[in-house]
Amino acid sequence: MLRKLFATALLAAGLGTAAQAASPTLEIGYLPILPDAQLFVALEDGSLAAGGVTQPKLVQFQSGPALTQALIAGQLDAAYVGIGPALVARAKGADIKVVASNIVEQVGVLALGPLAPYFASGDPSTAFARFAHDKGRKAVIASYPKGAVPEAALQYWLRNVLKADLADIDFVYQGEAQIQQSLMTGAIDGAAVLEPTTTSVLRRQPEARVVARGSQLFPKQPGAVLLVREKLIKEHPELVQALVRAQIGATALLRDDPAKAAGYVQKYVGGGRLPQDLVEASIRNSRDQFEADPRAIVKATGQLQDFQAQLGTQAERVDVDQLFDTSFYAKAK
Repeated sequence: MLRKLFATALLAAGLGTAAQAASPTLEIGYLPILPDAQLFVALEDGSLAAGGVTQPKLVQFQSGPALTQALIAGQLDAAYVGIGPALVARAKGADIKVVASNIVEQVGVLALGPLAPYFASGDPSTAFARFAHDKGRKAVIASYPKGAVPEAALQYWLRNVLKADLADIDFVYQGEAQIQQSLMTGAIDGAAVLEPTTTSVLRRQPEARVVARGSQLFPKQPGAVLLVREKLIKEHPELVQALVRAQIGATALLRDDPAKAAGYVQKYVGGGRLPQDLVEASIRNSRDQFEADPRAIVKATGQLQDFQAQLGTQAERVDVDQLFDTSFYAKAK
């Protein structure tokens, strides 16, 4: 009888220990955009669940600044967000580490019919000046809000690569949906854009042209990343490892099987309203930009921060090396 009671007590203790060791429910922040595609793939193909990240609480944000504020406030265990918000959050004291990259060189410059020919012929550095001379007005170029990576990449290209006269350009700052609408209606002459906006506009505006791709704007420009709380690294490194392994697998699928990946991604990007063939085309057009290795963007992140400081959009600097933890990726490979 005593032996039976002892065995029952051991079993109860074991169950209690197992319950205490159960994986926590991760709160994951994200934006419904293509640069966060790895999250959508990992959710839908089961790789996150297989790694122990079961039933995560997904928190959708409509802008990087809103997600940044959540990180600063101590919310979220992990997030898929642009490197710009990651830099700002870290500078404001958020205990976060970038453990994987999502995408690089994601930003391109799209010019509509009236502006595009000025890049097709003549010196590109004088394209905006020649446009202004012929049209009697400045070219109107849309970009993301100041401080965002797309805006920094656009300014880097204009100032350091093209060496254009900024006095020939009128800048407007909008969100992605507004930029796409402005391009579709011809309210602007061009914009710094991401996929799937690029593919969507080119389909409906056949005279539009991509006049500069990501590698031309800012080589190895960092885009969206996967970041986690340092507390999660300390308390549940196995879950961080699972996130990174899923990131690597999702990146491979995006590169190697865009048709399959599109079925997963379409449910999330743009609220699930975009045609799947458009999402697939956007993934194909971004194939060489999907990059999971965080080591690939460390140097460029430092360069980006330096340039944003010159622009006055990154007031507080961070130690970029301390922002990254590349050990999980190295272990996964």
